[in-house]
Amino acid sequence: MNTEWVKVVIAAFFEVFWVIGLKHADGFWTWAGTVIAIIISFYLMIMAGRKLPVGTVYAVFVGLGTTGTVFSDIVFFGEPFQAPKAILIFILLAGVIGLKLVTNDIVKEGADT
Repeated sequence: MNTEWVKVVIAAFFEVFWVIGLKHADGFWTWAGTVIAIIISFYLMIMAGRKLPVGTVYAVFVGLGTTGTVFSDIVFFGEPFQAPKAILIFILLAGVIGLKLVTNDIVKEGADT
């Protein structure tokens, strides 16, 4: 996995934090943390999108972020586990992995448009 895909994974990790923050932030510091997570998340996603196919980057970003958010809801916030939800998340992850596998990893150096 090259560094651009690592950026996408880290961006998705921070996406989980800002999504949780949007729901649970209730004071200055929690909102500040949410905004910082948004900035880091989108910055890394945009940087990866400069060298990788944007559609695939976004799909992987959203898929991993969604999976992480659902997992966090179950583990940390008492959301009940539901087998159909787990199956659908598995299908989502299979699609994300499939997109990653069929995407050409040739990194384009800053294409000017």
